[in-house]
Amino acid sequence: MHTEATESHLLYKRSIEEGILFELEREHQLKVKEEVRSKLNELEAYQKIEIDRSASAIARVEKYTETRREMDKRLDRQYQRKIAEVLDKHLSAIQRDHEQRSQIEERRIRDDAALEEAKRREKALHEEKVRQERAKAEAEAKMKAEKLAEAQKKALEEAAERAAKEAAEKEAIRAREKAAAEVAQKGPMEQKWTTGAETTSEVRAGNLISKDECSIVPKSMQLPGVKVLAAEAALKMEANRLKMYDEVAGKTHMIAQKDFARCERQIIKYVKQIAGTIENVRTRARALINVIKDPACPPPISILLFAKTVVSCENFGIYDHTAFACGHVILLVTSQFPVTMDLVLAEFHKACIYTVPKHLQSSNPAPGTRDHLKMMGYHEDGKIQISESDLNRVRSYMKLYAALIQTEIEGIRNPHGLKEAWAWLAMFLNALPANEYTAAALESFLKMAGFALFRRYKSQFQKILDVISRSFLPALKKRDQNKIVIEGRLEQYLNEKMYLKEPEGWRLESSLRSAECK
Repeated sequence: MHTEATESHLLYKRSIEEGILFELEREHQLKVKEEVRSKLNELEAYQKIEIDRSASAIARVEKYTETRREMDKRLDRQYQRKIAEVLDKHLSAIQRDHEQRSQIEERRIRDDAALEEAKRREKALHEEKVRQERAKAEAEAKMKAEKLAEAQKKALEEAAERAAKEAAEKEAIRAREKAAAEVAQKGPMEQKWTTGAETTSEVRAGNLISKDECSIVPKSMQLPGVKVLAAEAALKMEANRLKMYDEVAGKTHMIAQKDFARCERQIIKYVKQIAGTIENVRTRARALINVIKDPACPPPISILLFAKTVVSCENFGIYDHTAFACGHVILLVTSQFPVTMDLVLAEFHKACIYTVPKHLQSSNPAPGTRDHLKMMGYHEDGKIQISESDLNRVRSYMKLYAALIQTEIEGIRNPHGLKEAWAWLAMFLNALPANEYTAAALESFLKMAGFALFRRYKSQFQKILDVISRSFLPALKKRDQNKIVIEGRLEQYLNEKMYLKEPEGWRLESSLRSAECK
């Protein structure tokens, strides 16, 4: 279009005015274009300047922000440090205060303890002084009572000795007359079975006592018309224990029965409650010791009542499962009152002569007659023959005696311990004949004490068992050919080596089985 216009201008000749106007218009356009171009350059320069200025401002802002952030961090660390220092000072002050209070409290406790200790010592000194005064008064009263009792006892013994001597003489005369016909029919008495070389050696430290020593009987122990078969040492010990027993028993008659009836009932109750558990044994022993210490009844009388009660075996079999528990109770009581063991052993000797051991043999009436059985301590029930109940009584006493003699408690010494069981066995085999009584006693003793004796003496104990097998059993069979029950028991014990097995109840249980089953 413009070209056409130019061409038209070139084609057509214009006037000078039009040419000037055209030039002015073209110059104006060029000027406007130049102004626009200049203005654009200025705007671009200004924009660049503004961009640079904005970038610089942003950089300054970022730098300021970073500086401010660093300053805040530094101030925060200073603030945290100051807080930690203040807190540490506060905790240190609290700790110092606590330590001061603890020291004050400890000092107060020490002062109180020192004061209490001083009071306790003062009280103990006072109690000791009172106890000594009381003991002195009791000793004086006891001495007076003993002198009076000794005088009364001496008079009673003299009277009893005279009466016994007269009665024994009359009984001997009557027995001789009564046994004359029986002696003619039955023939002479059999000799003792201990004729082998095995029974003629010593027992000290594990061997047997000599036969000659066992045959010696002190004159004071001899009875009219009665042959006492026992070791001299055993008879002396029996005499000493019975003497002590009689002295204590004499004091009981000086006090009214009502004064210690309650004590006796308590002792019977606690003894009947003994069972084969550790806790039961400790509890019953503690209760019995408290009863004996009760000032309402003098200790000697309480101990005598305890000895009578614990040794009572009239109902045979009552101690089959609790014999060892009773042995522990007796030993625990003995640890507090040493005289208890002597009184208990005296009760054993009074109840069963085979605990000595000894055997009484009548010189006139034949064994098996009523007089002989009464002399042996059996109950009279209208029958001349030996009853099974009498033999069971012997077994019960021997089981309890054997259980006691082997009882061992840590920290407590048994004054009549296992060495006495060894001595008893040796004296028994050397001094006593083989018959139904002694066989029952021996079988019961071995059943209860054989296990402990084998553990202690090993081969030495087996030698004694060999003596029983080679000498005692043949003598028993020869003497009582029709009595095979007790022989069978002894043979079974030896053949099956039952001494290798713990007897029932030997080891106390921690609790009752009935309680565990619930």
